[in-house]
Amino acid sequence: MMRILYGVQGTGNGHVTRARAMARELYAAGFKVSFLFSGRQADKYFDMEVFNDYQLREGLTFNTSKGQVSYFKTAAHANPVQFMKDVCQLDLSAYDLVISDFEPVSAWAGKRQNKQVIGIGHQYAFNHDIPRRGNNLVASQVMKYFAPASVGIGLHWHHFEQPVLPPIIEIPETAHSVQADKIIVYLPFEDPHEIMQSFSRFTNFRFYIYSPNVIASPYSNIFFKPLSRTGFQQDLHDSAGIISNAGFELTSESLHAGKKILLKPLHGQMEQQSNAAALEHLGYGQTMVTLDSGKIEAWLHCSQAVRVTYPNVAKILVEWLQNGMPTMDNPFIQSVWAKVNAARV
Repeated sequence: MMRILYGVQGTGNGHVTRARAMARELYAAGFKVSFLFSGRQADKYFDMEVFNDYQLREGLTFNTSKGQVSYFKTAAHANPVQFMKDVCQLDLSAYDLVISDFEPVSAWAGKRQNKQVIGIGHQYAFNHDIPRRGNNLVASQVMKYFAPASVGIGLHWHHFEQPVLPPIIEIPETAHSVQADKIIVYLPFEDPHEIMQSFSRFTNFRFYIYSPNVIASPYSNIFFKPLSRTGFQQDLHDSAGIISNAGFELTSESLHAGKKILLKPLHGQMEQQSNAAALEHLGYGQTMVTLDSGKIEAWLHCSQAVRVTYPNVAKILVEWLQNGMPTMDNPFIQSVWAKVNAARV
């Protein structure tokens, strides 16, 4: 059976969430998989049991400050010497294939050792003509060289007439009932005190704020909760909607669950700005540039949402691996998208 090293970018939680879905399908199919994570401090990972004895590397990541990417902090905290050392010391001789979810150490090690690298993730969709916002030379170079792949399999909410696949998500059960006043908030790049002040005035709604920095709330309608995959899923399940940054994976799960969505993309981050543009283009949700009280209030009192049901793309990709990784031609791509359905709820 094929032996795979699966590299996962640890910045944010979307890559890890996607990897969980892939891990279960790969294990079920009998693949021998080792996982490598980079881009986050070891004590900041959580709910990692499914990955067994995973490896950690420092990798590369982007630093943020006050809701936007800080290129100064990114450069100041980068450790290129350690990165190159990790790339050179990662021995891939025991593996037949490298899969990279935009993880640079495994991708560059694979390139250096002439291993086939399959890139699976949202970032690889930017190799194609999809909606973009905030694009610049730096962003384009990052997408091209951060985690290079022999074959890039891009994921998006819609095909946009391009050879991309639907999102990889953990398929949740549909909630039997929804609490109309329950809103989930996930804005990890924002100041938690500013978040609390922004939502405290909307006393007819309850806000469950998941944050890496949990603070005490003096407001009866605001609840701070620590990052937890299980807890988050339970709260999202019966909520009416979600307010978050424009990460791809969480938005995908929210669309599949039929939740109304309000995104505040991370400034200076082309991917998140483009995600917000795509969401608006598709009519799947709303966006805001700042924590705008007027937009928040209008969105809170708007009940309309869209449910987009996606197939088990993780299983589809594992079957593709089992079949020898044939070229993903138009009939294959179209057959996958034929299983997607979008409807207003």
